[in-house]
Amino acid sequence: MRAHPRLSLNQATIKYASLHDALAVTADAGFASIGLWREPIAEVGLREAERLVADSGLRVSSLCRGGFITTPPGAARAAALDDNRRALDEAAAVGAPTLVLVVGGLPDGSRDLLGARTRVAEAVADLVEHAEQVGVQLAIEPLHPMYVSDRAVVSTLAQALDIAEYFPASAVGVVVDTFHVWWDPDVLRQIARAGAGGRIAAYQVCDWATPLPADVLLARHHVGDGVIDFGSLTRAVVEAGYGGDVEVEIFNQDVWDADPRAVARRVIESFDAVVVPHLAV
Repeated sequence: MRAHPRLSLNQATIKYASLHDALAVTADAGFASIGLWREPIAEVGLREAERLVADSGLRVSSLCRGGFITTPPGAARAAALDDNRRALDEAAAVGAPTLVLVVGGLPDGSRDLLGARTRVAEAVADLVEHAEQVGVQLAIEPLHPMYVSDRAVVSTLAQALDIAEYFPASAVGVVVDTFHVWWDPDVLRQIARAGAGGRIAAYQVCDWATPLPADVLLARHHVGDGVIDFGSLTRAVVEAGYGGDVEVEIFNQDVWDADPRAVARRVIESFDAVVVPHLAV
């Protein structure tokens, strides 16, 4: 079995695999691309991570994650910005064209949602020069509104684009993640808007099913196991001109507990059945 040439296995889908094992599982399953996370890179060190990625023969579709940039001015905000610059350096080192930004929720004790969103835009402005220097695109990822208090004050593609469009498209784009945007009545128009501006930095897919688990972070499912219309979303992304990798990114305890090799095979099978019919090569 070979994966579709644009299918990428996001490392979060096989969360418990080390970087070495994740690369091996992904390559052995027939994928051409993998989406990496910073924590497994840190476990082995950046220099070793570079070697492992190079030896694997895989493309790196993205690096997760930067962000958490809603903190008010002060030492904590300066540290967050420095960490994002390091993340950009790491992305460049492993060959990732994109650094995914999960922008962060409300600071502790705050109810100022508009202020938090303003600070996201200000932080992106602070990071753009470094992103351009290292050749990595910042990708603002809107998250479903249930995460607005603790993970992302940017909830829609429109909000993400309102920030991104202040900056060159080569430096700042957006992530279209089906789990986070499928509910939005304006999503198709916003995908077209993102495409028109060359702003689609990544397309990530997984499914939504209810009831949600107690930890809603772990609510993602294999494509086809829930209610998301992958046909309309995928066609919209294709028609918007996006031709990059498509990452399957799943946070789900049952998936994490399964054999990573079996998970990789299931990802290929479900992607072929549900997404590929709507995806132009």
